[in-house]
This record gives sequence, C-alpha cells and structure tokens, in this order.
Amino acid sequence: MMELLFNVYKHSRRLIVHVTTRTITIQSSAFSRLAEVGRLEAPKSQGKYDTGQLFLHRVFGYRGVVLFPWLARVYDRDVPNKKDSNQAESNSFNHVGKEVKGRTHTYYQVLIDSRDCPYIRAQTEAVTFLGNQESSRSLYAIPGLDYVAHEDILPYTTTEKHPLSHELFDKFLMYYPDKDPPFGAQETLRAWQKKNHPWLELSDVHKETTEHVRVTVIPFYMGCRESQAASVYWWRYCIRLENLGDLTVQLRERHWRIFSLSGTLETVRGRGVVGQEPVLSKQLPAFQYSSHVSLQAPSGHMWGTFRMEREDGYTFDCRIPPFSLESKSDESSPPSGVI
Repeated sequence: MMELLFNVYKHSRRLIVHVTTRTITIQSSAFSRLAEVGRLEAPKSQGKYDTGQLFLHRVFGYRGVVLFPWLARVYDRDVPNKKDSNQAESNSFNHVGKEVKGRTHTYYQVLIDSRDCPYIRAQTEAVTFLGNQESSRSLYAIPGLDYVAHEDILPYTTTEKHPLSHELFDKFLMYYPDKDPPFGAQETLRAWQKKNHPWLELSDVHKETTEHVRVTVIPFYMGCRESQAASVYWWRYCIRLENLGDLTVQLRERHWRIFSLSGTLETVRGRGVVGQEPVLSKQLPAFQYSSHVSLQAPSGHMWGTFRMEREDGYTFDCRIPPFSLESKSDESSPPSGVI
C-alpha cells in the first residue's frame, strides 16, 4: 500500500500533493501543525471506484468522495483515427467532431471537501440548473460538485467517520465500518440521482491539444425555458486547460463561434475567461471553469480558440475542440432544490 503526505499551503492559494513514505497529512497553512488524513491506496487501472470512495484529485489536489459513476463517450482529436487511409483528410476536421471515434470512459460525480474549495484552480459551483418557475431565467448552482475522470482519482482510506466537510456528505452517505470503502449510499442519494439524472448526466467529452496545451470540454443540456415569444434552450459547458509542456503559458483571449440550428452563427471575443487570464505552469498546470450558452433552437454546436502567450513571448491559438449542443426530452421537471 502506498502512503502519501498531503500538504495544503493556503497562504499561496494552492494545494500541493507530495508523495512520500508517510501517511496522508494535511496542513492548513505553512506554519501550522500537520494532521493525519489517511493512507493512499493503489489506483485502479481497471474497474470502477465504488460510492463512498475517498480520494485526492491527481491534478487539483483537493479531497473528495465518489457519489456515482458516469459512462461517457470521449472524442479525443489527439488519438489517430483508424479509418481507411484513403479517406479525405478534410473529413477529420468537421465542425461537429463526431467523426472522431468516441471511446467510452468512466467519470465520477463527486463531492469536494469545502475546506479545500477556496484553494483550487477550478470553479467549485460549476454544477448548475434552471429554476422551476417558467417566468424566471435564473440559474442556480450547487457548491462543491465536480466530475472527475477515472485516471484523476487517487484513492485513500481513513479511520475517520466524518472525513469530508460538505453539507451533503451526511445526507448522501452513511458510515459502515465493515465495508470497503466504509461509506455507502443512503436512500436519499439514490433518490437524488434518479430525480436529477437529466441535468446531471455526463455523456460526451471532447479533447484536443495544441502546442502542448490540452483543452477538454464537457457539455451538459440543462433544459428549455418556454415563453409566448420563443423557446430558449440552455446548456452549460465545463472547460479544463492543462499545460503538458515545460514552458509557462498564459491565456489572454477567447474566440468562440456558436452555430444554431435556426441558421444563426454568432462570434464571441473577449479577454480571458470568467474574468481571469490564468497562468499554466509546471507547478500549477491546470485551470477549470464553467460557463453557459443558450439558443433559440434545440441544437447547434460550438468551437473556437484561446489565444495563449508563452513565457518566451511566443503567442498561438489553442484550438477548442468542436462540440455539439444537443437537447433531449425533459424526463422530469427542473429541480427546485438540491434534495
């Protein structure tokens, strides 16, 4: 069994994970005492993690717990397409991107430890939904929910009965000392999953790398807001940027193209993303955020670029992989609350 030393340097606004031959310990600041958290287990190369599995995020370093898995189709433009070599090259760069063969992969719905939320480079209120009042255009957010790929899970064990700080932890999970992991789903979690499945569902993931910067996009359909004038369809999309190279890069601008089935094509340009121009370095290689888009048509697609500036002054356009915006029939009414 591997063991891990886990330090949280809050004064530097980041989480740093160190792997040593000790137990997992957590430090609330550079000058406070270390407190033991648990022991790292060997990550699973195959199979799935069970509900209640505690983990550290491999990239962002936060503590979390698995709620349930999703089986997604991953469209990775970095993976060579094993099609007939005589096929036209242009077909591999279609706007929608579904000609890139999708490979199924496991992602997990997780809770993030609220003590770690202020110090990670990812939005922690990214899971949003529409209110259930037809006259309202409000979007509501649930804090501390995330989607994590199987390979980003670093599982660990602990003897604590309340190892994670999140308002939903005790509502969704119960401690079972004889189980492995010792936390199992309560009926409230199963009911919540069933009720909110339509807007929680993760189905497609799109990836592409430019100049050692990988962009991952996960779109979610949120539902339709109907009025006498028009029907407005809403999606949210989660974007993760990760620097796979040695040189530091900074995101300077965004350039989006949004096509609607109604025939409209919108161009959006602006500085940074969500009010930031994140720096991606060897020490802090990743940044994740979410945003929303609406169309007056049941489907469309988006694509674009991020203008990146490298530490040596070189600038380049990092491609955002094209992804579909697809509506689906509402299986249930939009949720009016978390539970």
